[in-house]
Amino acid sequence: MSGRRLLAMAGGVTVLAVALTRLVDNQYYYFAGYVILQYVVLATAWNILGGYAGYVNFGSAGFFALGAYTAAVLIKAVGAPLPVLVIAAGVVSGLLGLSIGALTLRLRGVFFAIATLALAVVLQTLIVNWEYVGGSRGLYTIRPARVLFFGNYVEFLFVVMVVLAVAALTIAWRIEHSWVGRGLAAIRDNEEAAECMGVPTLRLKLLAATVSGALMGVAGAPFPYYITYMEPASTFNLDYAVNSLAMPMIGGTTTWVGPLVGAVLLGSAQQIATVTISSALNLLIVGMLLVVFVIVAPDGLVGLVRRRRSRG
Repeated sequence: MSGRRLLAMAGGVTVLAVALTRLVDNQYYYFAGYVILQYVVLATAWNILGGYAGYVNFGSAGFFALGAYTAAVLIKAVGAPLPVLVIAAGVVSGLLGLSIGALTLRLRGVFFAIATLALAVVLQTLIVNWEYVGGSRGLYTIRPARVLFFGNYVEFLFVVMVVLAVAALTIAWRIEHSWVGRGLAAIRDNEEAAECMGVPTLRLKLLAATVSGALMGVAGAPFPYYITYMEPASTFNLDYAVNSLAMPMIGGTTTWVGPLVGAVLLGSAQQIATVTISSALNLLIVGMLLVVFVIVAPDGLVGLVRRRRSRG
C-alpha cells in the first residue's frame, strides 16, 4: 500500500465518521465507538515499542493517565481548547517516554517490564497526592455546551478520536515501512547482532519509546471531556495496560494492521459484554482470548492469515 493511498483512505474514514454523526442519533454508539477507537490508539502506540522492537511495556496506563491529567490541568488553568490539549498531552507524555527510555531501555526482558509498571505506580501516587487535580477525590470537567458542525460534544469527541486513531495508524505504517522499522525489527530479532551490523539500537529504541509514549498521551487527552468526572483509580485502570498489550498480541505485533484488528475485535466484545452482562467480564474476555490465540495463532490473526495464504 502506497503512502498516497493510505492518506486517501484516512481522509475517507474521517469523512465517513462525520457523515455518520448526521445519520445516527443513538448516543451510545458514539460512547462505545470512542472507547474502541481509544484502544486503537493505545494498542498502536504500545506496538511501536512492544511489537516492533520487542520491549514489553506495562506502563501504558501511566502514559494514558499523564495525557489525561495534562489536559485536565490545562482545562482548569486556562480553559485550553481540545487541539491544544492533544498537542500538550503528546509532548508531555513523549518527553516522559524519552526520559524513562534513557533510564530503562538498557534493561531487557522482565526487568524492563517491571520498570515500566513501577512508573505507572509512581505516577498514580503523585496524582493521588496532588490537590490541584482533586487528589484521590477526583476532578469534574464541564463539557462545552456547543461545538460547531455537531449536534453535541459526544459526537465531536467521537470524530476527534477517529482522527487520532487514523493519525496513530499512519505513523505506525510509516515507521514500519522505513529504515526505522527495519532497525526495530532487527532489534526484536537479535539486538546483539543488530549492534554488530551497525544498527543504532539505543537511538532507535529511544525514538520508539518517545513516539509510543506521545501517542498514549494523545489517547488520554480527550478523556476528561469524555468521562467528565476523573479520578486516579479509573484513569490508571489496569484495563488500559492489559488491553493495550493484549490487543496487538491478538491481532499481530509485527505489523500496523494487527493492533487495529485486535482493538476492534476485543474492544467490540468488551462493549457488548458491558451492555448485555457486566463490565466485570472485560478482563476475563481478555484472558480467554489470549489463551486461545497463544495456542491457535501465536503470531496473531494477521500472522495466521499470512501463513494460510503462503500455504495456499
